[in-house]
This record gives sequence, C-alpha cells and structure tokens, in this order.
Amino acid sequence: MSEQPPSDEEVDLFRAAVGPVRPVRNDRVEPERTPPPARPLKLEQDEAEVMRDALSDHIADTADLQPGDILAFCREGVQKKVFRKLRTGAYAVQDEIDLHGMTRDEARRALQVFLRSAAAEGRRCVRVIHGKGLRSRNEGPVLKTRVDHWLRQMDEVLAFHSALPRHGGTGAVYVLLKRG
Repeated sequence: MSEQPPSDEEVDLFRAAVGPVRPVRNDRVEPERTPPPARPLKLEQDEAEVMRDALSDHIADTADLQPGDILAFCREGVQKKVFRKLRTGAYAVQDEIDLHGMTRDEARRALQVFLRSAAAEGRRCVRVIHGKGLRSRNEGPVLKTRVDHWLRQMDEVLAFHSALPRHGGTGAVYVLLKRG
C-alpha cells in the first residue's frame, strides 16, 4: 500500500498545532566511525590451543637428574596433607601409562593424550612409568628428565611425586590430576 503525500489542509492543520518553528543550528560534526579490523577469532583460538598443547622441550642446564633422584612437584594451593598422601602412595592409582621404549616425541604426545583423557574421565591419581634412565649413557635419564619438565607445564597436573619402590620407585611418578 503506497502512502499519499499529506494534503494542503493536513499540512496547515499540522503547522497550526505545532506553532511557529525555527531551524535548529547543527554545528556538531559526527565523527567517522570506522569499524575495527576483522580479527580471525577462530584462528587465534586454534593457535592458543596449539601453544597449550605444545609442551616445551627446553630444559634448563640445572636439570641434572640422576637415575635414583626423586621427582617432586606441587602447585601452589595444593594442601600439604594432599601432597603427603600422594607422596606416600595413599591414593589409589586409577590408570597408568608406560613410556619405556618410546622416543622423546612419542612419549610427549602419549603423555599429553593419556593425561587429558584421564582428567576428562574424572581420574584423580594416575601413574606414569618413565624408567630410571640406567641405559641412557652419558645423557642421564632422558625420559625421566623430560617427564619431570612436561608434567610441570600441564594444567591438568596438580602435583606429582616419585612412586614407592613397589610401584616403580624412582622410575615412575604418581600424578594428581585436577577434578574435571
């Protein structure tokens, strides 16, 4: 339906109702608003996830772990009592992974997948068997050193400690995971 322009009578009626008017002086200039440049949010999210997944292999020169050394780590906020229970093997080990015989890259990926899966499934305590590194020649215990370093970088890990002798001793660690 098209609208008809107002008739002369309607215009006169409107002007009589409104009364005398004068133009408003408009000296305000509207700023030009240029939209911000488009950001590839999905790409940024994907890159952030890759960075979270990429565990660093850079280990400080001070990481002179020996085969018999105990691994221990506890995030700030974890109660001493909880860490003591982990250290003494008081938590039931709900799953485990054995990294023996894997290359460094295979072990890193397997560890990431294992811990993320365990955390997602609600497991609280798992064991990671890395070996003591007795056959690592002059390099020292390669996987043991790497596991110590990688676990510290993973958000899912609250604490870890070398296992009791009956559970692998200094060739394995108990890992306490965040609740899902």
